[in-house]
Amino acid sequence: MPVDAPPFVPPPRLPVIPLPPPYQGQQAYLPPGASEWMPLTAEAYQVLKGVEPDDENMISSNRNRLSEMFSSALQVPNLGFFAGSGTSLGNPGGPSMWKLWQDSMCDPQTHALTAAGQQVTERVRYAERRNPNIEHFLSQCDAYLAFNDDPVVDEFVALVKEQILHACSTFITLPTSDISAYRELLQKLARRRVRDPRLKVFTTNYDMCFETAASELGMVIIDGFSYTRRRRFDGKHFTYDIVRREADSHEFAEGIFQLLKLHGSVSWSRDGHEIYEDSRPTPENACLIYPAKGKYQQAFLQPHLELLSRFLEFLRQPNSCLVVSGFGFNDDHLSEPIYSALQSNPSLKLILCDYNGISHVHNRGDNGSSPYWGKFRDLAERGFDVHFVSGSFGDLAAHIPHLRTASPAEQLANAVKRIGR
Repeated sequence: MPVDAPPFVPPPRLPVIPLPPPYQGQQAYLPPGASEWMPLTAEAYQVLKGVEPDDENMISSNRNRLSEMFSSALQVPNLGFFAGSGTSLGNPGGPSMWKLWQDSMCDPQTHALTAAGQQVTERVRYAERRNPNIEHFLSQCDAYLAFNDDPVVDEFVALVKEQILHACSTFITLPTSDISAYRELLQKLARRRVRDPRLKVFTTNYDMCFETAASELGMVIIDGFSYTRRRRFDGKHFTYDIVRREADSHEFAEGIFQLLKLHGSVSWSRDGHEIYEDSRPTPENACLIYPAKGKYQQAFLQPHLELLSRFLEFLRQPNSCLVVSGFGFNDDHLSEPIYSALQSNPSLKLILCDYNGISHVHNRGDNGSSPYWGKFRDLAERGFDVHFVSGSFGDLAAHIPHLRTASPAEQLANAVKRIGR
């Protein structure tokens, strides 16, 4: 039987959401050791400095410096891109945590908890009132079900997971969905020297944005699944590659990258101990790490353990660059390895991009924020190779230059420029 619960006070119908600060979404660049952000637009200059730019060439100079940084960073042998949930928000139309709460728990007309939602929150003693969170709620449900055999809560959790699966699967099919930023990013980063290791894209997102963008570009993804009719996951497939074979020679094919979905995918399902590609998995067999504070423990189950291990291995590789976008650093099992790798791998370059990056660098773990932003800022001030870019995922994709191998004369000219600064 469920334990007795205290009287439940439902959350307000609409949460109190503070207005965004004026620098949210402003495009700026903060290189290692710098104390002030370098505006990348005239609007950002006015917001950060409080005055109109008096030198028209200054914005162009800042953008050129960012482009040079990317040109140098993206030529390293080991290149990785890490996409958090922020990359799916905005134009693609992916659901936020707050929207998942509304869709799963609230009446669409009144925005108040449904009768079933209120009953379950009372049973599991979930009493967050001002800022309810679907991740915290599911964590509370998991803790409750670990000690109580309650079919009502169990059934409701299954319905919530079904809603999450549906929301993360269908938004990309809407006419309003725009994944042009994904296409632009892959089109630019895929133009790497084929003798270098393949671009590795790590993501915590369940959706199919990267797969859809790659399909539209005619690119091939190595995602750990077999090339048989019913595709089955096996980590050994990450060691496979594709070559173009001629009559008397062969060479690696262009436009190939590896995709590692650390928290699973809406196109994966479990069948016993095996993981298969499935266009329509059910909530019961879907291979996902659903939002909950138990992510850390679930990350040590297959196939997530295999994917996490390859992510950790990438962070230890010499001459590596990791570009991060839209990740809030709220998952300690992913944030701490990145932070530790910076201190133990002197050749690792880290580029952090976020829509609210100018504010995040001041986070110290207060008010529910992630302390890792402040930690990375401290390392940058100490001379570690950590770069901050403020702007959306689309802004980041636009700032990344088209990769091409520089001529010896261009390499020499760029080296002289860097020495002269």
